[in-house]
Amino acid sequence: MTLGFRILKRKSVVSKELVKAFDQVPVANVSDSMARMTSAGSRVRPYHAGAKRLSGPAITVKTRPGDNLMFHKALDMAQPGDVIVVDAGGDLTNSMMGELMAHHAVKLGVAGIVIDGAIRDLDEIRKLGLPVYAAGLTHRGPYKDGPGEINVPVSIDGMVVMPGDLVIGDEDGVLCVPQEQAEEILKAAREKQAAEIRELELIQAGKSDRSWVNNALKQKNCEIEE
Repeated sequence: MTLGFRILKRKSVVSKELVKAFDQVPVANVSDSMARMTSAGSRVRPYHAGAKRLSGPAITVKTRPGDNLMFHKALDMAQPGDVIVVDAGGDLTNSMMGELMAHHAVKLGVAGIVIDGAIRDLDEIRKLGLPVYAAGLTHRGPYKDGPGEINVPVSIDGMVVMPGDLVIGDEDGVLCVPQEQAEEILKAAREKQAAEIRELELIQAGKSDRSWVNNALKQKNCEIEE
């Protein structure tokens, strides 16, 4: 086995039914249902225009910072609907992709791209509408020498992503849902979404119960001057 320079196959991927179902639930509701412990951090944020959602199985890439050779290979391997997730170590010295790779991704039917690294050609990416999440911008281009690995566990600003896991994103950010827990998390996220809709209706009707605030303060022995 050649560690550091290898290309593996995904053993399994999240189902298309779950991909579609999660596309209807806000990322924040899913995050709350995962104990608010999992995220790609605030650095990895959307750079595409509009509110286009991201939902699809991950094809993962771990690469040397500033080098996108294995990213290119993953792009060639990706199936329609896949999300390419690139662990570039969070380095922003060189961009990992620009307009040419973005156009290739759209042509191939890629659902979106998540990069713990930098991108460039932002104006063209915004025109394309391809969901792209990244940690920053720079005009400096990448190298193409390797090494790197495809379809191995990666970390995106502290968020672990396994090949085939579900990756979702909206304007709040991007989140990985482990495929073996996806059905359980979906159920909890739908319940959270429904509860928020009910609370919003109470707020609009002026009937929201705010007594929980003072109750929480009293339980924590907060001194409140009358």
